[in-house]
Amino acid sequence: MAKDQHSTIGHHYIVEASGCDPKIIGSVEKVQQILVKAAEIAGAHVWSISFNRFPPNGVSGVVVISESHISTHTWPEKNYGALDIYTCGNDIDPEKAVIYAVEAFGATTSHITEITRGIDEGDGVFYHSFVTWEEFIKKERREKEEQKQQP
Repeated sequence: MAKDQHSTIGHHYIVEASGCDPKIIGSVEKVQQILVKAAEIAGAHVWSISFNRFPPNGVSGVVVISESHISTHTWPEKNYGALDIYTCGNDIDPEKAVIYAVEAFGATTSHITEITRGIDEGDGVFYHSFVTWEEFIKKERREKEEQKQQP
């Protein structure tokens, strides 16, 4: 039996996360844990993981998923994290990964561009479309969530 192929339709999120917690986005271990969990929350299948320190304080990394990738570069000294989340097909929910990662980075604001790629009207000519929005993450909401997690 042949394996299912991924659709050419892809969902690509370019995320600017501002006001991030420098202790979180400056930790290679924490950033890796966040992006692996983001992939799992989205329903993706993790294949490979690579994260490293980017001098002087940042973290660069990628989680390769069977559906494509989740990557980041962080600037703790600027409280800024850049995320790139791209998935092929319609079997997973990449927006869940976006929301989880932005909130886990401790961002106060995010600017998000969603690009739908691989659109084909049956003529073999592929194109993309995009939409952009901003989210203001309320500190109170984060604090309530943190309180729920405490024993």
